[in-house]
Amino acid sequence: MSFELHHQLAADCFEVGDLPLCRVLLANDERYPWFILVPRRVDIMEIHQLETEDRNQLWLESDWFSRELEQLFTPDKLNIAALGNMVPQLHIHHIARFKTDDAWPAPVWGKHPAKAYPPASAGQRIEQVCTRLALFSE
Repeated sequence: MSFELHHQLAADCFEVGDLPLCRVLLANDERYPWFILVPRRVDIMEIHQLETEDRNQLWLESDWFSRELEQLFTPDKLNIAALGNMVPQLHIHHIARFKTDDAWPAPVWGKHPAKAYPPASAGQRIEQVCTRLALFSE
């Protein structure tokens, strides 16, 4: 069995690229720089289900990606979460938050309906991050 992105993530996100372990997605909500890391492993719902090497790699990639988001967007706070209540496939949200954003200081989930990116804006946001993915080194 090979890795497949959960249908809800595929419907709600743009694919940005890949790190050694994780597929990087952009959530289709232009109000927030909201990215999702999805380990490319089959039938994994929880972080503790990953093999030790993959779990360590996930933390390396999440840490690196968080630093990149801070450099790119200079947020007031980063929200990092693995909820999975609606999508059982393990995925880690990385959201750059600002005191001026629509949901501040509340969580972004369920606060407002998603505001889809205009096509050109999504492409620009993806390009910002794509150039960074090539810089990842372990």
